[in-house]
Amino acid sequence: MSEKLKVGILGGTGMVGQRFIALLENHPWFEVTSIAASPRSAGQTYEEAVQGRWKMDTPIPEAVRHIVVKNVNEIENTASEVDFVFSAVDMTKEEIRQIEEAYAKTETPVVSNNSAHRWTPDVPMVVPEINPHHMEVIRYQRQRLGTKRGFVAVKPNCSIQSYAPVLTAWKEFEPYEAVVSTYQAISGAGKTFADWPQMEGNIIPYIGGEEEKSEKEPLRIWGEIKDGVIEPAKGPLITSQCIRVPVLNGHTASVFVKFKKQQIQKEQLIEKLLSYSGVPQQLQLPSAPKQFIQYLQEDDRPQVALDVDYENGMGISVGRLREDTVYDWKFVGLSHNTVRGAAGGAVLCAELLKAQGYITKK
Repeated sequence: MSEKLKVGILGGTGMVGQRFIALLENHPWFEVTSIAASPRSAGQTYEEAVQGRWKMDTPIPEAVRHIVVKNVNEIENTASEVDFVFSAVDMTKEEIRQIEEAYAKTETPVVSNNSAHRWTPDVPMVVPEINPHHMEVIRYQRQRLGTKRGFVAVKPNCSIQSYAPVLTAWKEFEPYEAVVSTYQAISGAGKTFADWPQMEGNIIPYIGGEEEKSEKEPLRIWGEIKDGVIEPAKGPLITSQCIRVPVLNGHTASVFVKFKKQQIQKEQLIEKLLSYSGVPQQLQLPSAPKQFIQYLQEDDRPQVALDVDYENGMGISVGRLREDTVYDWKFVGLSHNTVRGAAGGAVLCAELLKAQGYITKK
């Protein structure tokens, strides 16, 4: 019998659900034993359920091909067979909040890719290298839910991954204002070019809800636990524009920053990026990048085509750091939106939760 934790994937037939399944193939700690999706997929094998819409570059893992998909709404049916679940369901925010808490109340931890619980005050929203201590709010959440083992934890939006870690690495220089423009891949909308041919050779200067997330979610990550809830930080102030571009994977950010501390040298900023690491690196978690942030000296980097898969898609690439005539400094960041920014970030959160003792065998 495997000693790995048994994992269920809620919403396992969608693009992020597929990415979870691809990333968890041969995972040293976790094994996918249950997949749940909408009633229309229930009763089919996973291979049948995703036939003609498997979006990953790698084949469907053999271990999950013949798993019979469950109805995600039949909560006890899935929860009874797993130690915890990843959530990538496609529902309204209110429906997601309800179903994720319902799974948690069966004493099944939920690690969610969805945005529905990101502003629930006692739900941790974590980038494991930045705010692992926020998992401590789970004990207050369990009191509210009436659970001993169950809880909901979430990862933040994909659009912030290419710049929030950078601003965190520069915290001692006191960044207080940033202008961020993100250039976001179509997989962020769960699409490929086959699904969305209108995006070929096109740019759309609007992504619903993204600008608010890009401006506010970093503040929650930088916040602190007070009276059993996470209180967001007051700054730095971020203003953003989010643009959809004809790229399959990879969110790029162009960022201008003002610092309270002056006379900062470029070499100091680069050194802080290269030396920045966190608990995942200290614990050598299976999905943790060895080098979280890389700095590329070439004028034409980072590039999606060359750099999006850095550290298996779990690392952040930064380049074009230079002084600015209006702001103090500017740079370009790049992250993989469906790996670090979605399923991979959630897997790393689950590894952290296991290492911290929040996720155990039932």
